[in-house]
Amino acid sequence: MKPFVLLSIRAEPLAAVDEHEAFARFLGVETHGLERIELGLTPLSLDLDAYSGVLLGGGSFTYSDDPATKSERQLRAEADVFALLDDVVARDFPFLGACYGIGTLGTHQGGVVDTTYPETVGPLAVTLTSDGSRDPLMAGMPVDFAAYGGHKEALARLPTHAVALATSAACPVQAFRVGENVYATQFHPELDLAGLATRIEAYASFGYFEPSQAAALRAAAAVVDVRHPARMLANFAARYSRS
Repeated sequence: MKPFVLLSIRAEPLAAVDEHEAFARFLGVETHGLERIELGLTPLSLDLDAYSGVLLGGGSFTYSDDPATKSERQLRAEADVFALLDDVVARDFPFLGACYGIGTLGTHQGGVVDTTYPETVGPLAVTLTSDGSRDPLMAGMPVDFAAYGGHKEALARLPTHAVALATSAACPVQAFRVGENVYATQFHPELDLAGLATRIEAYASFGYFEPSQAAALRAAAAVVDVRHPARMLANFAARYSRS
């Protein structure tokens, strides 16, 4: 079977390892069945035909930052992902981007990403749209479900040709699709409670929240049942795994 590939922007080892393991676990593959490539370190050269699908994880990069403030690694990562998305979208190749992925795909496709709709780190109340309820990647998920997230920027205007799949009161675009096989979510389908605790520890000083709030955020997350978003990854693997 052809592996999946995870594109990562995480420079924090604890969070990077946890993200890789979590995506693999919820896809239902061994870690060697999900190759991991760190973006921005070397030029990206990816043969899509060697993979079943592409996943893009989150991290501390934000598209709406002033380009003059972005690191060389971030600028290289953005350029490489945009070039890859040219091919992904043209071929309608299986792709799922989480958090950073919605900013990436949304910007690439002509949407507007800015800081209008931030969300606090922790559980979010997400609702599927009518199109989302019919989408095969959402099969087995209820219309209303809890997910984990937390972000400084979000998609403020959906690309005109995109299909909105999920929303929330605080953030209108929680998931969308381009074509039939190219997806992005604002929430994190790979996150469980342990993973969220790892992210809180790794990013306590990155401006998502005051470091003194870390314990309270972990406690608030622990009382919410978050189990449905991972279904998206199982559905992604079931739909796109190929030999």
